Amino acid sequence: MIYYVEDDDSIRDLMVYALTAAGFEAVGFSDSIPFWKQMKEKMPDLVILDIMLPGEDGIDILKKLRNSPITADIPVIMATAKGTEYDKVIGLDFGADDYLVKPFGMLEMISRIKSVLRRCGSKTNEAKLFAGPVVMDMNSHSVYLDGREISLTLKEFDLLKLFMQNPGLVFTRDQLVGVVWDMDFSGETRTVDVHIGTLRTKLGVAGDLIRTIRGVGYKLEVPDEQ
Repeated sequence: MIYYVEDDDSIRDLMVYALTAAGFEAVGFSDSIPFWKQMKEKMPDLVILDIMLPGEDGIDILKKLRNSPITADIPVIMATAKGTEYDKVIGLDFGADDYLVKPFGMLEMISRIKSVLRRCGSKTNEAKLFAGPVVMDMNSHSVYLDGREISLTLKEFDLLKLFMQNPGLVFTRDQLVGVVWDMDFSGETRTVDVHIGTLRTKLGVAGDLIRTIRGVGYKLEVPDEQ
């Protein structure tokens, strides 16, 4: 799945069509608001960001993607206007994987996408995570306990994914709110405790893997950890 953020309707529609014709799944967004909304529903394999966007620009979106453990490894290609060397440098400095200079052709775009996906394959193909009897398949957004699929809400899934990607690392409640919930989430950290409780319940005996660190927060303790 490729997400394309571009405020020019004609360019966006043409490129999404080209991506679909090339065999990719693709969704276009006119600005950051629908993009972030969709990011909560499904993670893409690659993002193409125009730098000049209304409201939150492409560089700001890139920074947020790279600053979150959940989205840090998603490949990003920046689209820059011709002659804006500064934008290219800034984008690459903040973690963009490649850039396209407007106006660019459909074949060039598809070639760049395939190249980036090959280079980043080790990250994007990290399809499964394991913790004792728990297996998470990130491609299908599924979690299994002893081979049986269990149903998690989006936030429960994101919490478990963060823990399984960082076994043994302690997260404070504030950190969990900042990573798993919206940047502007203003609720109390009690929300984290409630979600941890329901996640533990759904994981059954494996719920004990999520340890409470008194006065600090939570961590995932893998079975062979001493």
